[in-house]
Amino acid sequence: MNGTMKPAILVLGATGTVGRATVKAAVDAGWSVVAVARDVRGLKALEVQFPDANLRTIDASLASDAGALALVASLREIAQPFLGVVAALGAGGVRGRLIDHSSEELRRSFDDAVLPHLVAARHLLPWLAESGRNCGYVMIGGPGGQNPWAGYGHRSISAAALRMLARVLHDEARTHAVRLQLLEVESPARTDANQKHACQGWPCVDHIGRKALELLKHRNDARCTQAILTLEPDNAAQSAQIRPQEMAGGASALQARCAQDVHRLLDAVASKFSPSHIAANRNQERTK
Repeated sequence: MNGTMKPAILVLGATGTVGRATVKAAVDAGWSVVAVARDVRGLKALEVQFPDANLRTIDASLASDAGALALVASLREIAQPFLGVVAALGAGGVRGRLIDHSSEELRRSFDDAVLPHLVAARHLLPWLAESGRNCGYVMIGGPGGQNPWAGYGHRSISAAALRMLARVLHDEARTHAVRLQLLEVESPARTDANQKHACQGWPCVDHIGRKALELLKHRNDARCTQAILTLEPDNAAQSAQIRPQEMAGGASALQARCAQDVHRLLDAVASKFSPSHIAANRNQERTK
């Protein structure tokens, strides 16, 4: 890392799917980045991926106050101002119905998805306030916070709790002159790994990273006062990702084909159980 004094961006959970995309977006934009994660191998992979970037990695855990204090101590050793923080911390929770799992699963979901955000904010907000730069702090949330995500009850409850945590911290961060906001992503993210199976409406993970960075920049508009901001769609990217079979007839044609398939199925079922069909089957059985 060179000696430039351009403000740096701190990315928490930098080795996760959204964290890596945020690091990439920051590097592509020419920012200095400090990437934080517990995954040492993942941090090494980031260094290999961006060998010429202003990138520093820190192995740290935000599962406890002790880990957060150690992180702040490491950050104080960096003689560089910071623009803000992007907290792309993981979302925990098993798949399946909530009532089919023990209460401990929900506790673990909170431990993975909610508490690290609180631990990080408790120690990083005062640290950011020391710079006096009107810094930003962006938490990234997943789906299920407003409407239950079928089959992911634990994640839905954790996402809803994260929304309330963001609202509380948004108000409390004002005493530190830090703008804290939650960037809510209401659907799973599209990645290179799930590209073949991802739904068309899922946002690209790189788009999420870029939008998170945009929120860190100082703005004088109404969005600055909002605790929760919903991710805006990347219309250009979604248009480019429409599969050929979907482009041929458009959305209306796709819906029409689905309706035709349903009608064919209903007709087949109805004809199978019609009186004439049942009588014909009985006659065939008698002649055997």
